[in-house]
Amino acid sequence: MDSNGHESGATPGPGQSTDRSQAPPHDAGRQGQGSAVADMAGEFGAELVRAIRAGLAQGASPMHGPRGPSKLSWYAFATEYARAHWPGRAAKTRDEVSEALTVITMAMCWDMPGRPKGQLLRRALRHWAFVVPGPEQRELPAEDRLVLQWVVKASRPLVDLHDPVLARDVLESLRRKLDGGEAAVETMRRKRKVLVHALHYAVERGELGSHPLEKIRWRVPKPAVSVDPRVVANPHQARDLLDAVSYVGDYRRARGRRLVGFFAGMYYAGLRPEEAVAVALPDCRLPRTGWGRLILHRTLPQAGKRWTDTGKFHDERGLKNRPPGETRVVPLPPHLVTMWRDHVATFGTADDGRLFFTEQGRIVTYTTYNRVWHETRALALPPALGNTPLAKRPYDLRHSALSTWLCAGADPAEVAQRAGNSVEVLLSRYAKCLYDRQSINNQRIEGLLSSYDQSPEPDEQFEA
Repeated sequence: MDSNGHESGATPGPGQSTDRSQAPPHDAGRQGQGSAVADMAGEFGAELVRAIRAGLAQGASPMHGPRGPSKLSWYAFATEYARAHWPGRAAKTRDEVSEALTVITMAMCWDMPGRPKGQLLRRALRHWAFVVPGPEQRELPAEDRLVLQWVVKASRPLVDLHDPVLARDVLESLRRKLDGGEAAVETMRRKRKVLVHALHYAVERGELGSHPLEKIRWRVPKPAVSVDPRVVANPHQARDLLDAVSYVGDYRRARGRRLVGFFAGMYYAGLRPEEAVAVALPDCRLPRTGWGRLILHRTLPQAGKRWTDTGKFHDERGLKNRPPGETRVVPLPPHLVTMWRDHVATFGTADDGRLFFTEQGRIVTYTTYNRVWHETRALALPPALGNTPLAKRPYDLRHSALSTWLCAGADPAEVAQRAGNSVEVLLSRYAKCLYDRQSINNQRIEGLLSSYDQSPEPDEQFEA
């Protein structure tokens, strides 16, 4: 019943006007209440949809009880969302969704007695709750089972996210790392994207009448788009680093020598790490002289056994941001062709033709090549540069490669095609000068200015 004594659902009588545009001027101040009323109506509409669904399903859905629509908890919704978005997704995407849902779920729990420690709570959610098959289809450790039972009881209702105070608290939880520090901008952006998408899914299913975050003014800081020029190595530094890789580890186990060609592919061909580990000899053309060629058609990103369909650490995927089945032709400089030929002659190939593999024939993991690279920097760089960001990560070799190609005057469209990027991304992120390249340009500018140090002859001032 409204403030005029009429039932809210009643239709206007014969003498009542349905034209609300003719409202008197003194009602204009009440327009601010319209949005709140609309949101409330949206929630009532969602409740009605759920009631109809429950009646049609005759209680078959686990979300609805015989009394009508149940008040779905965030945890129950999050587990359903994770399972609905599992099939066909990349392993890394599944991992990222689980990580985001874990953080949000921890923020959506009441502070009830018996709350598990943060580490135990996070482990149970990450390892069991948001993984397919779910915990009810697998045997859980007793400790994790008790933790998830507590989460079921402590989880707040999904609709509580319409409380702006709670919604902001949940968003703020996306900023924090495990140690309480501020998370990286890209991490915040990724987790917020999962939350926004999940709530859109809730609206689609009629669990929410409107998106709870639409009126929350909370933004993720803009990430740095361009590459830090301090990480870019010039050709002399890159060659010194690649030479130093072979000295890592003892000669017999060849821990470093096995990865010289791996890192060289990232620098000379601009490969991503997941592309380099997937390079196979049948996809390569390695002539004795001149340029070679690599046809890329797959990647092997590392995600973890829990997230892949095969139960392996690496997920076999197509090229990044490309339709399935698409290939990319990458020219190989003569120096890289020689290195890869020597590598095959020394170590052979894996069973599936891969060039780079461990001593046991397995796929090279991130931990393995990252540790080798860390030791390589200590061997190759002087102390003055060892404490700088120069080539701090293996991926910085790719940054150095693309910057070198651009500085050499290569056509940006061709560089973008070789690297598997768009021209826009290439110019906004990778168009960086080589390390210490500014000094070369400064010399050129100084030489030009010096040529005008002497005053021109009077007659020269009037020449065109």
